[in-house]
Amino acid sequence: MSDLNGYAIQTSGLMKRYEGITAVDSVDLAVERNTIFALLGPNGAGKTTMVSMLSTLLEPTSGTATVAGLDVIKDAKAVRSRIGITFQETVLDDDLTGLQSLEFHGRLYGMSRNAIKAKTNELLALTELEEAAKKQVKKYSGGMKRRLELARGLMTEPDVLFLDEPTLGVDHQNRAAIGEYILGLKQAKGMTVFLTTHYMDEAARLSDQVAIIDRGRIVKQGSPAELIESMGADTMLVRGSGDEQAFAAAVERMSFVEKVSPGENFVQVGLDSGSKRMVEVVGAASETGYTIEDISVSKPSLGDVFLRYTGSEFRD
Repeated sequence: MSDLNGYAIQTSGLMKRYEGITAVDSVDLAVERNTIFALLGPNGAGKTTMVSMLSTLLEPTSGTATVAGLDVIKDAKAVRSRIGITFQETVLDDDLTGLQSLEFHGRLYGMSRNAIKAKTNELLALTELEEAAKKQVKKYSGGMKRRLELARGLMTEPDVLFLDEPTLGVDHQNRAAIGEYILGLKQAKGMTVFLTTHYMDEAARLSDQVAIIDRGRIVKQGSPAELIESMGADTMLVRGSGDEQAFAAAVERMSFVEKVSPGENFVQVGLDSGSKRMVEVVGAASETGYTIEDISVSKPSLGDVFLRYTGSEFRD
């Protein structure tokens, strides 16, 4: 199973460069066994490159990584036998049926005929593909292909399961069902799941630990609760135009403000009793010549944490 020090995945100084471009920059991670770990980041931040290196599909430029206690370079074949993976882009054979895709995958991993039958029935029900099981994959919609990809990744109940945007294009009801199944894998099978997702609610609900990656570097890490708590009691998001830095500095001097994060055309404020403080914040904007176009107050979420540390928003 996973290595003796309690970590299913470990990296040290992990780096990947492409012709002078650094996609992943000196990343250190330690993912404990039997946990769900979410890696979040804007498009192009290095998420898929991380998954590709950890799953032995891409060799690091430098640094080290182990998965299930095995070195991803020296023990690549053994690593592949201990992991499952779904890719961001579908890699299905269009000429096979959905059922054949799962059966062939099980046979490649040496599963018995009875085990393959039981598992395919279970997974086709989970992903609501039972009626389409005997149709060729070329006739599947994009969402159906995503669900089949997930089912294939779950066929072998691996030690470590990599899910790169597993519910992208899947409707809300199916996303919820898949999420519950992923939680069940951890609880019943002791499986470690390494997840990338664009859905903040999904990451907050499923993950034990979250790391935010931006421009190839890990910029923040912790449990969802810890990260959300660090934002303050309320989050005020002020959108507008003008000198964000001057406006942010004026707001930061206010006694009730806990954190201020200026971005491009917005200023995010962590504060207490946000609705009661709106007049004072608007006054600071007027004094610094910052033109407010929109202002909102809410309880902080993982999306707010993401916005603070990357300056970007995920949109469903």
